[in-house]
Amino acid sequence: MKKQGTSMFLPTSKKEMDALGWEQADVILFTGDAYVDHPAFGAAVIGRILEREGFKVAIVPQPNWRDDLRDFRKLGTPRLFFAVTSGNMDSMINHYTANKRLRSDDAYTAGGEAGNRPDYATKVYSQIIKKMFPEVPLVIGGIEASLRRFTHYDYWSNSLLPGILTQTQADLLIYGMGEKPIVELAKRVAGGESIQSIVNLPQTAFITSNKDLYLTDSNSIVLHSFEKCLKDKLLFGENFKVIEEESNKQKSTVLVEEAEGLLTVVNPPYAPATETEMDSWFSLPFTRLPHPRYGNKIVPAWEMIKFSVNIHRGCFGGCSFCTISAHQGKFVVSRSEDSVMEEIEKVTQMPDFKGYLSDVGGPSANMYGMRGIDERICAKCKRPSCIHPEICKNLNTSHSRIVGLFQRIRTLKAIKKAFVGSGIRYDLFINKTDSVSQQYFSDLVRFHVSGRLKVAPEHTEDHVLMEMRKPNFEMFKKLKQNFDNINQKYTLNQQLIPYFISSHPGCTLKDMENLATETQKMRINLEQVQDFTPTPMTLASTIFYTGVNPYTSKKVFVARGKDEKLKQRSHFFGATNKPTTKPKYFKRK
Repeated sequence: MKKQGTSMFLPTSKKEMDALGWEQADVILFTGDAYVDHPAFGAAVIGRILEREGFKVAIVPQPNWRDDLRDFRKLGTPRLFFAVTSGNMDSMINHYTANKRLRSDDAYTAGGEAGNRPDYATKVYSQIIKKMFPEVPLVIGGIEASLRRFTHYDYWSNSLLPGILTQTQADLLIYGMGEKPIVELAKRVAGGESIQSIVNLPQTAFITSNKDLYLTDSNSIVLHSFEKCLKDKLLFGENFKVIEEESNKQKSTVLVEEAEGLLTVVNPPYAPATETEMDSWFSLPFTRLPHPRYGNKIVPAWEMIKFSVNIHRGCFGGCSFCTISAHQGKFVVSRSEDSVMEEIEKVTQMPDFKGYLSDVGGPSANMYGMRGIDERICAKCKRPSCIHPEICKNLNTSHSRIVGLFQRIRTLKAIKKAFVGSGIRYDLFINKTDSVSQQYFSDLVRFHVSGRLKVAPEHTEDHVLMEMRKPNFEMFKKLKQNFDNINQKYTLNQQLIPYFISSHPGCTLKDMENLATETQKMRINLEQVQDFTPTPMTLASTIFYTGVNPYTSKKVFVARGKDEKLKQRSHFFGATNKPTTKPKYFKRK
């Protein structure tokens, strides 16, 4: 592909800043990822959002933290603030397997090379910046900061850690999808407000020593302190339940948590974005390319999604092991059809596009356009999942919008095939008899599968699936039957590829034996498999640490030891389940 000039990108060097005539950037953003100017890469999105508002934004991708730290000095100091993110993934998940073995590659680095970001990248970058520029405001964000804003269980050190603000000493933390708060913050700082005085900005967190004010405020919820959670695991579980329920409300409460003599104060989030806001963010002038600094080196994560289009954000599935709803929110926000079609048009103009869209989807591809029927009911709800243990009667689960969008995409002459590579929630349609639901799955299998449809039953045993907040396995069996029937009807030769997880809380060795037996009976080759990895701010990780489900107060079996986990995992590869291709481990994001 022909690379575009550096002037089309946000500057990454002093030379590029000089070429733009800048003496100083307003915001300098450090990221643990390579700089890819694409709407799927968080640093690029934040940079472009601020640029549209008239701010000068420079990006330092993957700064070297092991030498003389020249990367942290090369662009000087920003007029407003430094901003830090570990990248699109928590750096520890990026670095290590579920067995705590160091990964040999990094999909978010040019050439796929490992070792270009530190462990706990947000903390490391922040501490360097605070030491070098103590007077310059520092803001942290991204998924690593977002999901570590409270006391959290850290699997890699096997310990509870305090909220990340106490570790980084950053002035402000932006959690979740940060488009709204970052713009408001930049405007207020540019208007003369000190960042330390900004304590009422939605979707932000800060640390304070003012206990008299925040520990006695009747309009906030005071969580158990970090120190109390260290002494009593069940108190940590109680904290998680409050945090998750407040996160799932449309109108939530200020949360306060004490750690190491300081308070972390977390303000409620902004209301979910509107369709108009989503459309405007995706219309920003992304080049959709890696920065030319990488030459011919490919960034694997970009290579996977460069011909894909994201049609919505958020997920109301509430899976207990997943961080999507914790970061993007429970309420689904969809783009307009016109916005999606405009982006597809841009993709078709890319020089090496051959007519195939690799994915038209989202966190759960078939949640497009779905929302509450009466949003006044949603405003009072705090359920972590709208579809588990049963589908909410107030949820509009019609697939009419996604069916219509796919029909429109199929009319484009430049598109040979538009595939769905994202996962789907089959419990949203599998037991429905209406014509639209049936048409959705039929159209999906006939026109939008690249030969292999990936779905995520995760397990075969219903009591494990309950801990996962996933539908029972009978639904998957019905899905497979329907899939096979459609393939037979239209003479298609396609495979159904299920994802499974071992060692999830609630799963015993016997459960894995049953999984192996059941999948062998169904002639399923286990190719997409994962050993459970506890990640910050999920229900499953909380149960992994405490051994108790905080919602039921019941003890849950947990396979924690290395040998236990390996024994469970071995059932993916036993004599009765030898795959025809090498099994592939996948990363949950």
